[in-house]
Amino acid sequence: MSCRKSKTVEDKPITAQRPHPTTERPLDAPLLTFDLPALLTHIKGEDVWRTGSRNAMTLLKGQRLRVVLVAMHAGTVIPSHRADGPISLQVIEGALTCSADAQTVMLRQGQLLTLHAGMPHAVEAREESVFLLTLATETEHPAAS
Repeated sequence: MSCRKSKTVEDKPITAQRPHPTTERPLDAPLLTFDLPALLTHIKGEDVWRTGSRNAMTLLKGQRLRVVLVAMHAGTVIPSHRADGPISLQVIEGALTCSADAQTVMLRQGQLLTLHAGMPHAVEAREESVFLLTLATETEHPAAS
């Protein structure tokens, strides 16, 4: 492990605190499409990105599925935590180190990681990075109702 200083993200939700007027962009519909480069430009233009260690935008918040676009500055760490359901993490830009179940893997652009429900995992941005986080649940998300 390198000796560089990491920015640790305490137990904060992965999504940014921004108003989401549903008339502007629906969070659930039978069919949704996303322009990821445009959305990245948007979240990297927000104050949260300029002043914080990361920013994120929920793209889909369905009954049993959530998709979140996450951007992290180099050195940012999301400490070990668990997800209630299975997850996938697909790197769009940059490089991430993901640790889970006594294994550590480096993920680069175009690579995908999957984890079973309840598996402790941590993520570190080795450089400025962007990933799509997909979270599945067996029960309906309360905010999706």
